[in-house]
Amino acid sequence: MNNLVIVGHPDKQSFCHNGIYKTIKTTFNDFETQKVKYIDLYDDKFHRNRNDLIDSYKEMALWADRIYFISPVWWFRLTPKMETFFDEVFTPGFAYEFVNITKTYAYPRSFFKKKKIRCYLTHGAPAIPVLTIYLNSVKLRLVLGVFTFVFGWGGNWSNTKQFWSVPFVSQKKRERYIESVRRDIIKDAKKIKK
Repeated sequence: MNNLVIVGHPDKQSFCHNGIYKTIKTTFNDFETQKVKYIDLYDDKFHRNRNDLIDSYKEMALWADRIYFISPVWWFRLTPKMETFFDEVFTPGFAYEFVNITKTYAYPRSFFKKKKIRCYLTHGAPAIPVLTIYLNSVKLRLVLGVFTFVFGWGGNWSNTKQFWSVPFVSQKKRERYIESVRRDIIKDAKKIKK
């Protein structure tokens, strides 16, 4: 299987890098049958108008059977570089198209429907206010506003995990978060391509 892992955090000591990303890399190393490519959006200094990178990222997205996204949540969105990745790589005509229903209505048809995704979001906030007061708006917008367009409707909600209060939780809690990621990668790596 071909796996693409994309991290969108500028700090190499962050839980996104030093926890989730590192765990994915080391876990995939145990599986010779898995091919993996990595994108670090901040190392690449990715921004709009980097057509060389955009074309390269599009090629990797086409190559991948599974795509993993890792990002912290800032201002109820992903990092600017991860949002730019969605805007510049998953463009209409490449990742999806609009199909007219009537003269004024259309629906998005995914071109990446057969690809599987996992997304890991880290929050500084605790779960209760985000899930209740803010109606889980980060995950809702991401899954319904990006993933369903690009990857269709199947599995995107359950495959988008949120880790809460990351700067404030105990080491034991962080280890449970990491173990969750490790189990996902092992499960994915053991699946046979159909």
